[in-house]
Amino acid sequence: MPLLLPRPLRQPAAARFARALSLAALALTLAACSSAPKRPATDGPGDKPPANWASIPSAVPRDEPAAREARGPNKPYEVLGQRYTPRVGDAPFRERGLASWYGRKFHGNRTASGEIYDMYGMTAAHRTLPLPSYARVTNVANGRSVIVRVNDRGPFKAGRVIDLTWTAAAQLGFINQGEAEVIVERVLAR
Repeated sequence: MPLLLPRPLRQPAAARFARALSLAALALTLAACSSAPKRPATDGPGDKPPANWASIPSAVPRDEPAAREARGPNKPYEVLGQRYTPRVGDAPFRERGLASWYGRKFHGNRTASGEIYDMYGMTAAHRTLPLPSYARVTNVANGRSVIVRVNDRGPFKAGRVIDLTWTAAAQLGFINQGEAEVIVERVLAR
């Protein structure tokens, strides 16, 4: 008489599927952690940034009456459940916090002011500065400064105070880090 050995217990199909799904998720997580860049592949300077990016001049402040009106892009607005009331008029403004930059992912799209976003220009996004207005942004770590024209709303990520174009961030020296501590000061036309 042949020797009968116990058959291994067989898992139900749902349990096998759950285990396979868990292993796949673990493999994807480990692959993502191994060398994930700070910026998605869709962002960055594009294939051919201008050769003269380091010498693109700062924005020149000029009087723009729309910045004094609480209408259009200067009306109160809500994003992600948070309500913002833009400043209007020529009141002084100074703030310290993290700056980030946005590149080709938004290049060519409309800004909150209705202009076309140019990642090679000297513009910025701010949650409450008037649109349009001008701000001096100074990198606290290296003392470099640029003047940008604020023509968009954002950033809406906690802890960030201003989003700059690729060019402005490159001139301030923080492209590779993705963000830097800065001082933002309102600049008026002379």
